[in-house]
Amino acid sequence: MPSTALAGIRVLDLSRILAAPLATQMLADLGAEVIKVERPGSGDDSRTYGPPFAVGPEGDRTDTAAFYLSCNRNKRSVTVNHATLEGQELIRALAARSDVVVENFRAGTLAKYGLGHESLRALNPRLVYLSVTGFGQTGPYAERPGYDGIFQAMSGMMSVSGHPDEPMKVGVSMVDILTGLYASTAVLAALRHRDATGEGQFVDLSLLDCGLASLSHFAMNYLVSGEVPRRRGNGGYGGIPSQAFACADKPIFLVAGNDKQFAGFCAAAGRTDLLQDERFATTSARIAHREEILPALEAVLRTRTRDEWLTVLAEHDVPAGPFNEMPEVFADPQIRHREMLVEVEDPVSGRLPLLANPIRFSATPVEGYTPPPALGEHTAEVLGELADVTELQLAELRARGVV
Repeated sequence: MPSTALAGIRVLDLSRILAAPLATQMLADLGAEVIKVERPGSGDDSRTYGPPFAVGPEGDRTDTAAFYLSCNRNKRSVTVNHATLEGQELIRALAARSDVVVENFRAGTLAKYGLGHESLRALNPRLVYLSVTGFGQTGPYAERPGYDGIFQAMSGMMSVSGHPDEPMKVGVSMVDILTGLYASTAVLAALRHRDATGEGQFVDLSLLDCGLASLSHFAMNYLVSGEVPRRRGNGGYGGIPSQAFACADKPIFLVAGNDKQFAGFCAAAGRTDLLQDERFATTSARIAHREEILPALEAVLRTRTRDEWLTVLAEHDVPAGPFNEMPEVFADPQIRHREMLVEVEDPVSGRLPLLANPIRFSATPVEGYTPPPALGEHTAEVLGELADVTELQLAELRARGVV
């Protein structure tokens, strides 16, 4: 059987909620051993972020929120109270035998308990220590709390999303998700550096920074032109057409990103006359005359059903797709072919559906998913393996609320 890409890497995951747990889930999917450390009794806050909650084999509701299930597969859960001296010693013992520590406490919080990056890297100089915070470790806002919607607003993401008269948050927690991807990339780069030099390092990642960086060409367009981007609802800033259109029954999203694709659309629509109009003959001309061409496109697209348009546009190699609600998403033949939905055996809920990792390796495939762990499910196992805690000692620690 092929080895996994990150076989032999151990990650100590001190994080909770979404951004950082998504990063450690990505590392776990890629083969790293991820040990999730949670508070005794309550655990990761996201365990209670429901409804919806997972459903048991008999249809009864469990106590595990779907939110938690979305970002904690392929991990082992250990309960340790970091506010106790004994708990701090246990975490230090685990960090000493780990390659990576990931945490998302407010700036400076873990340092108060002797668990900051300087203390842990003194124990383990090869350690990569990633800290994910709302505003970063420095600056006037460093100690402020924050959540995804705040960073969508502050980074400018909401300013370019929504209709002209209404800024709008992206439906999913997009800054959290993008930060998770930046975080996993940062860890991989730091491990590459560690393997080359023998030295770990500290990685400071801010949700606000990641939200701004994710504006990409929108931010660059502003920096180059000085023009504030306009909100265009479902309309894009690329070639024309590049937006949602109503059909005779259901809407589609259509993009003709270059002149060849626009010519294909005109042929499919029986409107080759548009190509003869100098206002619409090139990509730049269509962008400049956006308001003049859109009414003609809207009128012709209303003359056929969604499926009729999708068929004829595909025949002319014009990019287009339907607006899918969730049932349609998971019924889509392409998504089914790509096996983006997997099921795992879960001791609490029986068969648990999960979103698959989208990366497809030829030599080190992502496979063998394990369900998100129950709170403290692996405490005895992990502390016995890595901190030399005996069963008797474990019982005493539990009695004192340390684990």
